[in-house]
Amino acid sequence: MLLLGIDVGTSSIKVAIVDAQTQQCITTVQYPDTETGITSLQKGWAEQSPDMWWENVQQAILKANATKKYNSKDIIAIGIAYQMHGLVCVDKNQQVLRDSIIWCDSRAVEIGNKAFDAIGHEKSLQHLLNSPGNFTAAKLAWVKENEPEKYAQIDKIMLPGDFIAMKLTGEITTSVSSLSEGIFWDFKNQELSKDVFNYFGFETSVIPEIKEVFTPHGGIQAGIADKLSLTAGIPVAYKSGDQPNNALSLNVLEPGEVAATAGTSGVIYGVSDQLVYDQQSRINSFAHVNFTETQTRIGVLLCINGTGILNSWIKNITGNKFSYNEMNQAAAGIEPGSNGLQMLPFGNGVERMLENKLVQSHMHNIDFNVHKPAHLFRAAQEGIAFAFRYGFDIMRANGMRPSVIRAGKANMFLSDVFTNCFVNATNVPVELHDCDGSVGAAKGAGIGAGFYKTAKEAFTNSKPLDLVEPTQAKLYDELYAEWKQLLDKNMG
Repeated sequence: MLLLGIDVGTSSIKVAIVDAQTQQCITTVQYPDTETGITSLQKGWAEQSPDMWWENVQQAILKANATKKYNSKDIIAIGIAYQMHGLVCVDKNQQVLRDSIIWCDSRAVEIGNKAFDAIGHEKSLQHLLNSPGNFTAAKLAWVKENEPEKYAQIDKIMLPGDFIAMKLTGEITTSVSSLSEGIFWDFKNQELSKDVFNYFGFETSVIPEIKEVFTPHGGIQAGIADKLSLTAGIPVAYKSGDQPNNALSLNVLEPGEVAATAGTSGVIYGVSDQLVYDQQSRINSFAHVNFTETQTRIGVLLCINGTGILNSWIKNITGNKFSYNEMNQAAAGIEPGSNGLQMLPFGNGVERMLENKLVQSHMHNIDFNVHKPAHLFRAAQEGIAFAFRYGFDIMRANGMRPSVIRAGKANMFLSDVFTNCFVNATNVPVELHDCDGSVGAAKGAGIGAGFYKTAKEAFTNSKPLDLVEPTQAKLYDELYAEWKQLLDKNMG
């Protein structure tokens, strides 16, 4: 019996096939091979086509099938992870009305700030656990205000994973976890937020049927099953935003456990059993995958928009002469501190941990006679690690004090330089695991379909690859202090 996991990322679609009994990944593929673009019609805007996601999901599944490492008819359930906070709008015929306004789009910041003031800061934080900020509800309000003809045609709104599930099953559902990340959910009253819907003038009818995260969200339509060589009727049994899903992938489910990821964006994600929130909404709190009315599990999320995307940008501007592995090897030959070269990685929209300021990315102290590409590579990875440290200090101030952080050995954590910078900058050991979001989504499907009796059971065979501990924390404290001075200066 096999499980299919789909991870709808910003740069690509990943698909994994997992043996339900052994919990081992049989194959994993990515489609397309090149990074998917983001449409930016104006400064601070970021959009992608949901129909493009769907086409790429189909191609990724077919690519996995083409490996012939398994019989696709043995797949018993599908799980979906997806880039968070995106807005998908469809009409009564389930046709997409406009491109998705995705997570790193900044256009709705002021709309969210005005809602925060109107609802009241303390009331918003106590009930929503967040400011409406730049999340999905504020993005929908932007459509209502600026594209009224499209808004009038909306039958349902969705997050990206809900859309892919709709294309597979023909059914539209959501969950409390998804609604909380869109800032539609009132945690105090355990219902859709009357404050948010009344302030923005939304009808609750645009919200799909609410189901548990781990449950069937519909069966695969016959025509889609035939096209993808799947069995008609098998369930989509799990849907989650990428960061709660990454935490699930790392078996981070209980209070005090913490996960990290560093892909296009970077995240530290801790679990609490309290309705916790940051007074300045620099970090955010959403319902975790195992949140229920009777079990409070809140994912406390630090997000940095500019992480792996800086590494990718550096790769591109140096002429694509280097692979990521070659960049990592070159960076390893440079001493910590990059001979004075420092970078701020905040060039991918407003940063929530910087109170929704658009700081942009900056390079400091460039010496044309000293600094070579290898210095750029190392300075970028150090700058990303220092951004994590900045946010982690906010999490510490809010009571999150882990003894270890779990991370998948993927993306930026493939670099020994970055991993060591991260460990020494935060002064917390990192436990590396062989997993990714698509594998976690597959296991989530096994939980939702009832193959595993509990979420913990899905990870009984999971073992860490390595434990990386701090060895130069004092040095990195000094380097971080210099970096933070530059950040403070650029923030005014």
